[in-house]
Amino acid sequence: MPKVLRILNRFNLGGPTYNAAYLSKYMSPEFETILIGGANSKTEKNSEYIVRDLGLEPLIIPEMRRELNPINDFVAFQKIKKIIRDFKPDIVHTHASKAGALGRRAAFLEKVPVILHTFHGHVFDSYFNNYISGFYKNLERKLAEKSTQIIAVSDLQKEELSNKFGICSADKITVIPLGFDLQRFYEDMDKKRTDFRKKYLIDDDEIAIGIIGRVVPIKNHSLFLKSIKYILENSSKKIRAFIIGDGESRKASEEESKSLNIDFITENEIGRKSILTFTSWIQEIDYVMAGLDIVALTSLNEGTPVSLIEAKAANKPIVTTNAGGIRNFLEHNKSALLSEINDESAFMKNLLSLVENENYRQTIANCGSELIKEKFHYTRLVNDMTCLYNRLLNRQ
Repeated sequence: MPKVLRILNRFNLGGPTYNAAYLSKYMSPEFETILIGGANSKTEKNSEYIVRDLGLEPLIIPEMRRELNPINDFVAFQKIKKIIRDFKPDIVHTHASKAGALGRRAAFLEKVPVILHTFHGHVFDSYFNNYISGFYKNLERKLAEKSTQIIAVSDLQKEELSNKFGICSADKITVIPLGFDLQRFYEDMDKKRTDFRKKYLIDDDEIAIGIIGRVVPIKNHSLFLKSIKYILENSSKKIRAFIIGDGESRKASEEESKSLNIDFITENEIGRKSILTFTSWIQEIDYVMAGLDIVALTSLNEGTPVSLIEAKAANKPIVTTNAGGIRNFLEHNKSALLSEINDESAFMKNLLSLVENENYRQTIANCGSELIKEKFHYTRLVNDMTCLYNRLLNRQ
């Protein structure tokens, strides 16, 4: 039985955690797997429950953290090397940047036969200045040389990695989209909707607009807040807005809400109605999707955003920036309304059009949901990855 060592940056709420969890669980018993993860930051929702609910017991390396730290990184690297020596994997598969840097280098030095890395996103756009971005590009090019294969989560991401950023040649990149268990997003949705809207005091004639994910600069919550202000000034419809998540920009978002004169409450004030609610993290995201009427995303950079996949599975209309791989599974004016990243006016007008027209919302909501449920189911992910693993092992 082939052995797989799967290494993930950290177990935060998002696509990489679900991807690693489903692959570790459902590629068994054909592949024996050890799952390793790093430590979450204090501003992130710890989502180890995702893997533990599947009966998995990951190994946690506390020193493997998101931020650069030479001492912690060296200790984590040595621990990974020891695990490789003891476990003797046939495949080391890393997910996301820090795990990819430490895990691939360790696997290369320990002469692991197959070394894989999945780019769930990248930090080459909108994260850093040109100098730092250039450093990370050069680092990833060197790591790609040590990799047997690179996995992209979308066709667009493959195009960016190979042609735009020159990380490696296109023939070294395999596209395998993410996979999830989406059933909870289309079961018992009426009851879940009632429960969510009752908790947050949302009336039947109020349109609930939500954005879901980490509250960090790359997610550009400022555009979401400006758009809510725009709706309040240009529509007679009653709206409620929800920021679901938390992160380092939470305080800044609260301050911007004050400057825009948007009345808001926090998770500690549930029970009072307001235009905007900062809910912090909510584990039962299917209840959130059921209760919302419009799902928004304002990111400057994305891989394949989980919140939009879940929104489409839940038959929700989407308004989003055209970031990363979004255009690979959403089509403008059909399954969602897309605007270019730097076009704030277009995003605001798209959101307004959904708020103003209920029939239009329903048309956008219904388009493409069945295709999403099929394309992003975890069984398809597992089958695709199994084929790739076997092909690369046979080549060895």
